[in-house]
Amino acid sequence: MISVSEPIPANQPQPVRQIQNDRPWHWLAMGWRDMTRTPQVSLAYGAGLVIVSYLLVLGLWQADLGYLVLPMAGGFFLIAPLIAIGLYDTSRRLQLGESVNLASALTSWRRPVQIASFGIVLLLIHFAWTRVALLWFALYFHGETPPLDAVPFYLIEAQNLPFLVIGTLIGGAFAISVFAASVVSLPLLLDRDIDVITAIIISVRAVLRNPKAMALWAGLIVLFTAVGLATFFIGLGLLFPLVAHATWHAYRDLVA
Repeated sequence: MISVSEPIPANQPQPVRQIQNDRPWHWLAMGWRDMTRTPQVSLAYGAGLVIVSYLLVLGLWQADLGYLVLPMAGGFFLIAPLIAIGLYDTSRRLQLGESVNLASALTSWRRPVQIASFGIVLLLIHFAWTRVALLWFALYFHGETPPLDAVPFYLIEAQNLPFLVIGTLIGGAFAISVFAASVVSLPLLLDRDIDVITAIIISVRAVLRNPKAMALWAGLIVLFTAVGLATFFIGLGLLFPLVAHATWHAYRDLVA
């Protein structure tokens, strides 16, 4: 039986388990347990994310780029797995009975080079999503950017409903692709000695073998992220580390 953190050759098959459809609720419970055991790390990550979010929005607004706030918020789904790497490592250390502190969490991304490679892939996807979102914005409004203070009113008008629907579908396609490729990839790369392509294949296999459970998990992630954004990022301070810790336990359940 393979133990946690045991290196595995890339050419060796990685068994993917079939789980019960309600298993994501167990992951959340385990994630909450990890949060309560390491509040100094989890809440520091959450507070840092909230502060960076406010600074980013303020910077965009000051630069008259307020129309980028929505695409950047949507792009959060794409890069969140990379941001959470330190929290995955915190749960890994707790499972191994090792000491946990903020310094070890912040430097955990340095472990395998493959993590950095996967991070570059996520960033490139995020940049692609931003460009596509801007292109759709320009095409729909015929290259004329509405006044920044009027953008919210433009979006709620019935005539602009196609803009929201199609934009949501495009963003959803990006998010689903990233979810399938990364749902267990980064915890797997952190935990085992395999390459990025193998990790992505295992992640996609896990989603395909457990469609109902993973659909529930994806829905919960979207719900928590929406709550975090709707509370002007305050909710992310608690919900982001919760989902990150739970993701580690999702990986341990899904990959034998």
